[in-house]
Amino acid sequence: MNNTKIGLGLAAIGRPQYINLRQESDPDKSEFFYRSRAFDLLSFAYDQGIRHFDTAPSYGKGEEFLQQWYLNNPYKDLSLSTKWGYTYMANWDLGYSKPHEIKEHSLNKLRDQWSVSKSLLPALKTYQIHSATFESGVLKNKEVLQELHDIKKSTGLKIGLSASGIQQKDILEYASKKRVEGEILFESFQVTYNILESSTHEILKELISNGKAIIIKEALANGRIFGNADYDHYSELVIFMESLAKKYQVSLDAIGLRFVIDHLQPAIVLSGASNKRQLTQNLKALKFKLQPKELDQLKQYAVDCDFYWNERKNLKWY
Repeated sequence: MNNTKIGLGLAAIGRPQYINLRQESDPDKSEFFYRSRAFDLLSFAYDQGIRHFDTAPSYGKGEEFLQQWYLNNPYKDLSLSTKWGYTYMANWDLGYSKPHEIKEHSLNKLRDQWSVSKSLLPALKTYQIHSATFESGVLKNKEVLQELHDIKKSTGLKIGLSASGIQQKDILEYASKKRVEGEILFESFQVTYNILESSTHEILKELISNGKAIIIKEALANGRIFGNADYDHYSELVIFMESLAKKYQVSLDAIGLRFVIDHLQPAIVLSGASNKRQLTQNLKALKFKLQPKELDQLKQYAVDCDFYWNERKNLKWY
């Protein structure tokens, strides 16, 4: 039986610019507007049955918005996840030309961001390294790993990591075996997985079979699967998805999310919706099931891993 739940990721909710090809013009780019909309969307999501919310300090004001909403809505059945290791640099500057996020996987950064993120307890259930890489050295940093282990022991949290890029598979394989004081450290893994990029399928299925929690992000490939003049090499996929959307009377969003649910069966698939209409469309993914032949055909549209990540690297912040 498929028990995958849809959660809500706050990457596009807490800042005025994000990587997403399918943009909707906001009437107001002010922090006040975004805060109000975030509170409204979080409450709407909860009313629609969503219980998992995922954020990070680098999601603009996303973590702060979630903290404030939770303070006023201390539901007992929430399952929150956040991350550490990236800092939001744009400071709501719409013309910001430098990287909007800066990575730092140091012990000081962990302690600094944990001192704020722990306010999400007791609803906080998962604490993650944000975009763990071999280059940052975080997976071999004994002080950092010990600190995460100590947090795990003192709070009961699941310690996890998120991964991106062509090394996702290698990172998952390496991190899943990491031990501190003889105990496996990582129990949760958040990765990019979608119709175009499913190169981690085998290792993810293995982790699922071993009882690890898998959280899927960017299930809609930052909008590349919706059709775009700059990405017409996906036109055949879009046409096929449109035929499925018509058959099941849903949007393309729901087809993309349902592919992940049926093909992988992870614990959580994150919606990246920034408004109620998008979230309502996303949730329709729970109302139908793709046929095996449809899944098989969708799998044929996967692209080379290197190609996928090189293309994503060139996407612009809007």
